[in-house]
Amino acid sequence: MEAANADSVRLAVLGPVRAWRGAQELDLGSPQQRVVLTALLLRLGRPVTVGELIDAVWGDDPPHAAVSVLRTYVSRLRKVLEPDRGSAGSAPLIVSAADGYLADLPEEALDLTVFAQRIAEAKRLRADGQLSAAAELLHAALDGWEGTPLAGLPGPLAEAERSRLTEVRLNALESRLDLDLRLGRHHDVVPELVALAADHPLRERPTRLLMLALYRSGRQAEALAVYRRARNTLVAELGVEPGGALRGLQDRILAADPSLDLAPAAKAEPQAVAAAPAEPLSRPAQLPADLASFTGRVPELAQLRALLPGEGELPATVVINAIAGMAGVGKTALAVHWAHEIAHRFPDGQLYINLRGFDPTGATVPPEEAVRLFLDALGVPSQRIPSGLDAQAGMYRSLLADRRVLILLDNALDTAQVRPLLPGSPGCMAIVTSRNWLTGLVANDGAHPLTLKPLDAVEAHGFLARRLGEARLVAEPGATEEIIERCARLPLALAIVAARAAAHPDFPLSAVAEELCDSHDSLDAFAGGDLSTDVRAIFSWSHRALSAPAARLFRLLGLHFGPHVSAPAAAALAGLTVREARVLLGELTHAHLLLEYLPGRYSLHDLLRVYAAERVMEDESETERNLAVDRLLFWYVHTAAATYPFLTPNRRQVPLEPLPEGCAPLRFGTYDQALEWCDGERPNLVAAVQHAVAVGRPGVAWRLTAVLWGFFYLRSHVHDWLASARTGLAGARASGDELGQAWALGDVSAALTVVHRDQEAIGHLKESMVLHRRLKDIAGRAHALGNLGNLYLQTGQLKKSIEYTRRGLVVDRHIGSAWGEGISLVNLGDAYQRLGLFDEAMAHLEEAMTVLRALGNRWVEGVTLDTLGTVHQRLGRHDDAIKHYYQAIEAHRDVGNRWGEGHTLGHLGDVHRESGEPEAARTSWRQALALFEESDHPDAEQMRQRLRDLDGPPQDGPARG
Repeated sequence: MEAANADSVRLAVLGPVRAWRGAQELDLGSPQQRVVLTALLLRLGRPVTVGELIDAVWGDDPPHAAVSVLRTYVSRLRKVLEPDRGSAGSAPLIVSAADGYLADLPEEALDLTVFAQRIAEAKRLRADGQLSAAAELLHAALDGWEGTPLAGLPGPLAEAERSRLTEVRLNALESRLDLDLRLGRHHDVVPELVALAADHPLRERPTRLLMLALYRSGRQAEALAVYRRARNTLVAELGVEPGGALRGLQDRILAADPSLDLAPAAKAEPQAVAAAPAEPLSRPAQLPADLASFTGRVPELAQLRALLPGEGELPATVVINAIAGMAGVGKTALAVHWAHEIAHRFPDGQLYINLRGFDPTGATVPPEEAVRLFLDALGVPSQRIPSGLDAQAGMYRSLLADRRVLILLDNALDTAQVRPLLPGSPGCMAIVTSRNWLTGLVANDGAHPLTLKPLDAVEAHGFLARRLGEARLVAEPGATEEIIERCARLPLALAIVAARAAAHPDFPLSAVAEELCDSHDSLDAFAGGDLSTDVRAIFSWSHRALSAPAARLFRLLGLHFGPHVSAPAAAALAGLTVREARVLLGELTHAHLLLEYLPGRYSLHDLLRVYAAERVMEDESETERNLAVDRLLFWYVHTAAATYPFLTPNRRQVPLEPLPEGCAPLRFGTYDQALEWCDGERPNLVAAVQHAVAVGRPGVAWRLTAVLWGFFYLRSHVHDWLASARTGLAGARASGDELGQAWALGDVSAALTVVHRDQEAIGHLKESMVLHRRLKDIAGRAHALGNLGNLYLQTGQLKKSIEYTRRGLVVDRHIGSAWGEGISLVNLGDAYQRLGLFDEAMAHLEEAMTVLRALGNRWVEGVTLDTLGTVHQRLGRHDDAIKHYYQAIEAHRDVGNRWGEGHTLGHLGDVHRESGEPEAARTSWRQALALFEESDHPDAEQMRQRLRDLDGPPQDGPARG
């Protein structure tokens, strides 16, 4: 954006909506208020009516007082943007105009208009043959983007404009890359084009540019491999061959066509313009909160600050490495504090993970899991994350290339765990904490080691003074020195003792020091060369100071296998009510034995987890330990099962084992509550599946995976789904549980189907069907038959689909399974309509509607209504098609099936276009696109293409996925 004087107002929409007066950023208020401003800015200089503004903020469901609320928003915006409104010489920025308002400010004050001007000028320069100047303008235009346009804004206007602006940016980026290629910068643009083509596999222009860049870089074989991958994707996803331009480029590369080489003028062109950074998929901000009481570490902070390069220079990797792996020395506190200090220098965000390298349960985070978590934080949909650590790390490094991201890798085990998580190019900084020497990073990766020792005496005194007050320490200097010495100046130990002393301000510090002296055994797991000081004395003293119920709960938490624990899970572990558990968890938190990092969610520091695990082995019998683990595992299974009716209504129920005594699973009242619980507990649920097999409870493993079927599907957690299903299957096989094998085979097949490994999925389903037959489980056999029919339907094997679906339908009717009967009838109707047998299709679909409505199965009813709409559309009955599509959308929304809603909106747009209603088609397709973009669904590109082609001839019929 152009520079402005100190009093001018600047505004930005190419990222979060923001405003500045001079150098001061202005508070634009609530998201809805920002939508009002955005609507005015997008139509700069032209009036926007009150009705249009209400639609922009609330869509079709405005509040009763919408006009009054809207005027309040405008009034507040004027106060922020025009504090001198009405005074001499001040020009209003928001002007009342007829039945609405308009934004009146210079074009150079808005980043969007500056971007548009640069794009237009670049087109003119390119037309005049001034390619280098055009490329520089495009680089400058794209540099003005700060991320996703209108980020965080709600409402239909923001959704539609976000899609449009994203497409505008993508077109500009492709034009810039094309110019860079014409200017001979093919070596420079290859990494960016690799990422762009991977992000948009159905978009042919990035693939063409990548093939040409590789060919000109002497990488002909790689260019042809790119074409093969693109063709396979287009055929698999859309059933179409690549366009003529892409096929022609392949032929010319095969023939080594001289016309593909650079012209001499381009070869001489200086390569001075750097590649513009690819737009981040999202801007993570994962740093834990900085400690308000952080103190000391002055020399270490000075050493760290010295590692930072000057302004404009790119940083390398930094490692904070604690000598001999001393725990509790404050590595994380220092790393987090410094990360917050320098976060502003990394505008593309911050990533954080606790690698749990020294977790007492052995649950170290493997590199592939850490990379997947980072890819998820960067906005990569789970279905697009490749399998295999090398491929995942490659995608991760590509996303970080040319970006400025701060990465904090906490509590690493060794170099092998860290290396895949390091960025591959300058610009990002990695801070790594570990209890081990990471000499491999220093020797091979240019890391700078920092040995963090315990606090010195002055720092330790300051540490206690910040928590207890200087006056209390001065009153008892001898006791203060004794506490510092007994805590070995270890920050974690000092924090626990300070918490105890602060909770009892009437206790003399001499009494606290005496208690420390009296508690003098050792923490065996960290004795000898690993710890220079005895920490168990501090933990055991704190443990003894607890009430008996809180101490028991603390010990039992050492049995928990997940990264964190909720209050209801802790209650199940200890056999308590949730209310009782919350009281005890509060006691543990106040004693600094537990961290409440989110309301109702807790985690144990590594050393405290070790201590809890030791204490539970010493103080609780094997019987009590086994009962506690059983209560927790069964609590997870039965609570997850309580989400099942909301996420997968009317689906066949999973046979559960009875609950142990003292275990009360949660109950849910709404779909959103059920989904939110699954989201929050996902790491624990996946860990529970693994732990159940490890402790000889394979029945828990396969049942837990089975009841999470709907959650894994809706959230597309494919890696977790497949890993959990396979673990449950392995456990069932090892224990000879044929019922478990039959269910787990179905779940493995479902996960394989999502990742398009169709032949493996079919094999698992057939094996499942054999087991169900052997078990005389007729319902299970019918379920497998129906799934096989559905799988054949989705892969286009319509005759096989009809064969297996009919067999399943016969069994479903025999056993009275209305759920299975309804699904089978829908799939038969869909297969027949794809074959053009519309009478048969209509008969089966109408029969399905009767069954589904009697059952109350709105999920599948929505799918059926959509298919009925397609039949009517293909028969030319557009009014009937539209009616059924609207009914399908209503059903999808009732059950939260957003993918189904998106597909039906796409079909609705098709029929509107065929009916000669292009604007209605545009509205439907934009709504569908917004839904698909939430999870980067592959059909998003189809919606974009339909919007681009809106002015072309109508399609022959609806596209069916």
